[in-house]
Amino acid sequence: MANFVRAAAWIFVGLLAATFAVQPVLAADAKAVNAGSDNVAIKGYDPVAYFTKGRPMKGKPDVAYSWNGAQWRFANGAHRDMFAASPDRYAPQFGGFCSMALARGKIKEIDPQVWTIVDGKLYLNFSKPVRKLFRNDAHGNIKKAEENWKKFHK
Repeated sequence: MANFVRAAAWIFVGLLAATFAVQPVLAADAKAVNAGSDNVAIKGYDPVAYFTKGRPMKGKPDVAYSWNGAQWRFANGAHRDMFAASPDRYAPQFGGFCSMALARGKIKEIDPQVWTIVDGKLYLNFSKPVRKLFRNDAHGNIKKAEENWKKFHK
């Protein structure tokens, strides 16, 4: 039984480590955005919807706005116009990369369905368990992520 528990513990540690495996490091560009090979930010989700609808919504390809080197998509023209008028208000922090991974000094993709708004700012995470870790000390994790984000963008 002890061997089983020990093996299970090592598997858990391995899975947790894999969750925060280093992704390709960003180029030294202070305006980096999490955009796919199609150059669409945050997997095509509408960043304004998190604030106005209280939930993630897919954006439409024909309702887009270019900002910070990427194409941002929106559910409707009103959201696009709100973003265009104040992109820093609506864009996710850390270019839309996983906030918890950044708190740990890593770059990690996100699941647009896993998000948190803290002090009027949008933070995205990789998974629900990772979001739970982030929320356990949101302000502390944000501070660490801000410090690490600066390191990636010298």
